[in-house]
Amino acid sequence: MRNSPEGRDVLLERPRVISTQVSHAWDMPQNTFGAAYAQFMGSRNFSPDDRPPVRFMDTDELAYVATRAREVHDFWHVLFGLPTDLIGETALKVIEFEQIFLPMCMLSVVGGSARFNEKQRTLFFQHYFPWASKAGLKCTDLMSVYYEKHFHEDLEEVRRNWGIIPYPNPQRAEFKL
Repeated sequence: MRNSPEGRDVLLERPRVISTQVSHAWDMPQNTFGAAYAQFMGSRNFSPDDRPPVRFMDTDELAYVATRAREVHDFWHVLFGLPTDLIGETALKVIEFEQIFLPMCMLSVVGGSARFNEKQRTLFFQHYFPWASKAGLKCTDLMSVYYEKHFHEDLEEVRRNWGIIPYPNPQRAEFKL
């Protein structure tokens, strides 16, 4: 994060993804990143305040970075077009691993995929896993993004600017399990 100007701003200002700080997303015009985030959260009855606190970190900065990683998780769902079901969450953990290299992300992939039925496992390893690996490697350093300053931007333009490859149309019939 220290290697990018925006990442340094995030570390310096330490924005939080909590209701009082991101409520303006609900006022953004349709097709913006902020509106897509608000729609994602609202359609699932999620609150940005629901994440548990980070514990057992050696420094305040490390605790903040770990907190930020938890808090931007839902932004990543929006950006990559992933659902919040077991397959979508497991695919997002592949992207998180490619981005931040934490072993717990890959352990989540192992644990999540162990819970798949045969059809889900085939779908995941033939489609989601290769896509997520590529998507996580090709995009910008997502931990260094000051997301809240991009709420007003067009979602598709944000994706293009950050090199994000959304999952191809997960609403197609063959992806229904």
